[in-house]
Amino acid sequence: MNLTTQNVLDYADAHTSPEDPVLKEITAFTVDNILFPEMISGHLQGQFLSMLSLLFRPEKILEIGTFTGYSAICLAKGLQENGKLITLEYNGELEKPLRSFFDKSGYSSVIDLRIGDAMRLIPALEVTFDLIFIDADKKNYLNYYKMVLPKLSRGGILLVDNVLWQGKVADPAINDPQTVNFREFNDFVNEDTSVTKVMLPIRDGLYLVRKN
Repeated sequence: MNLTTQNVLDYADAHTSPEDPVLKEITAFTVDNILFPEMISGHLQGQFLSMLSLLFRPEKILEIGTFTGYSAICLAKGLQENGKLITLEYNGELEKPLRSFFDKSGYSSVIDLRIGDAMRLIPALEVTFDLIFIDADKKNYLNYYKMVLPKLSRGGILLVDNVLWQGKVADPAINDPQTVNFREFNDFVNEDTSVTKVMLPIRDGLYLVRKN
């Protein structure tokens, strides 16, 4: 879901660094083989993730929700030497294509793919992360936030995708369970004094949060 007109998005895409060949391949694979292919980060948001990672230079990254691997590769580009990105994916059917894409990207040695339920995998992670990206099952966003914030370093960055939820969160007349869930999550983060935050209207909304 994009909250900006298509001609503006096309203009922004045209003035953004191009995708790597493997990212184009992931996009094509996702469109041809995956239900709800719009869940992929895509060119503009992917380049934003890469730029943020390159500027911040994290040593340890956690991604919750690998999907088809696009965002993991984008984030891995900014890792420090000897850095590591752990990415959690629930759907075991995606493991084979994911590992293939990571191999092709040249980042397989720094991307640690773990298949399973993130609610069970996260507590076992005895790592302090510099950057965390949440883009998994939406009903658990608040649970993920509470679980990972203690694992985020001071000054670390946390990114949360889809927080504008097709613009529904801004319409008081829309009160379906998923929209209400997002409003509650957004309000919780907004009221959390332990972080500094900015909500960005990139694609479906991206919350950029820094731990104080």
